[in-house]
Amino acid sequence: MTPTDSLARNLRNRHIQLIAIGGTIGVGLFLGSAKAIHAAGPGLLLAYVLGGIAIFFIMRALGELLTYRPVAGSFATYAEEFCGPFAGFVTGWSYWFMWVLIAMAELTAIGIYVRHWFPTIPQWLPALIALGILYAANLVAVRVFGELEFWFALIKVITIVAFILIGLAVLLLHVGPFAGSASFANLHAHGGFMPYGLRGVLLTLQIVMFAYAGVELIGVTAGEARDPMVVLPRATNGIIWRILIFYLGALLIIMALVPWDQLDPDVSPFIFVFEKLRVPGAAGLITLVVITAAASSCNSGLFSTGRMLWSLAEHGQGPRLFARLNPRQVPAAGIHLSAAVMLLAVVLNMVVPKEVFTWVTSITLIGTLWTWGIILVAHRNYRRAVQAGRVRAAPFRMPCSPFANWAVLAFLLIVTGMLWLDPDTRVALYVAPFWFALLGVGYWASRPRVAPEPS
Repeated sequence: MTPTDSLARNLRNRHIQLIAIGGTIGVGLFLGSAKAIHAAGPGLLLAYVLGGIAIFFIMRALGELLTYRPVAGSFATYAEEFCGPFAGFVTGWSYWFMWVLIAMAELTAIGIYVRHWFPTIPQWLPALIALGILYAANLVAVRVFGELEFWFALIKVITIVAFILIGLAVLLLHVGPFAGSASFANLHAHGGFMPYGLRGVLLTLQIVMFAYAGVELIGVTAGEARDPMVVLPRATNGIIWRILIFYLGALLIIMALVPWDQLDPDVSPFIFVFEKLRVPGAAGLITLVVITAAASSCNSGLFSTGRMLWSLAEHGQGPRLFARLNPRQVPAAGIHLSAAVMLLAVVLNMVVPKEVFTWVTSITLIGTLWTWGIILVAHRNYRRAVQAGRVRAAPFRMPCSPFANWAVLAFLLIVTGMLWLDPDTRVALYVAPFWFALLGVGYWASRPRVAPEPS
């Protein structure tokens, strides 16, 4: 068999739905939600609603572009077509680097949490084993990746659904150790719904939007979706509501069961509640879910980075080596490079300085906000091209355009500005100019290899 030049369309609706859920619901919900609750109180729910509305329009804009032309390069391809070659170059490479960094952080998380069970194991070893398994799975075939991610994500979904159902039973039937104190009144009885005012809610927006990062993975799956004109609109609509239900539902139950000011910001609220409910092995269960969540995110990272490098090479914005597919129609060269860079996580596990994780998180968030912003701009320019008769209209349309485009862009700018108010995230605004300057140099250096725009 010889390498082919087109990706296999072997991802079904259930794969794509769970891939996006798996890329979005991760360690941030299971571990990071406690700190977010302490920063905003029950008002955190408002931050998730605001972020969810923004994500709704972003995903509908992406869904319209996907049904116009379903390609693996997704938003990088649309950025190039409707915003120019430089925008496509910046978007593609930023998204690749963003997911490489996310995967490195998730591999480190695997190393840390496996040691909860086996404290004598060196932290780098579980990270290395996890990367090896996921690397091999991604090279076999896209269907193998889809199945692996489906089951990874399903574990997280089942855990959250079980948590919500158990919590509702306690609240409605008044049973269990929380029977005397559990009440929806806890959402306003301890300092009000927004104990720190609107500022507290705004300060958590960067945490909220970081938690939603990964929902755009639906776009990267477009080139390998079976029957994309049917699957992609269905997946786009479904993923928005399911993620909102999982996030809002879980957080609502947590703060109704336990007054928000009684939660420990350094302990997962899921572990806290499960242990109080006397669920056997709660700490071990959540540890397993966190490890699965981290593996899921790393799996998505290998998938998305390989496809993005393939797309960049196809458009002359990356080495031609990455444009080749193996006999199984997998962009193996891109996966090789991404996995090689992710190996740095093994080295980081030997020292794991806090500064590295702050830097990783900051770059990740900037890349995410850029990607979402470029989707909205590309969509607006696409609509203008439709009105001018240059391209065909897609059957799946984003509502409230162009007003929604500009409103959500303004919201993303506010989120970016809020990074400055928190010293832990301010580093993002220091690093971002250097990153985009580096991309500018890279674009200039690669310009002779950039394919000319169609006339």
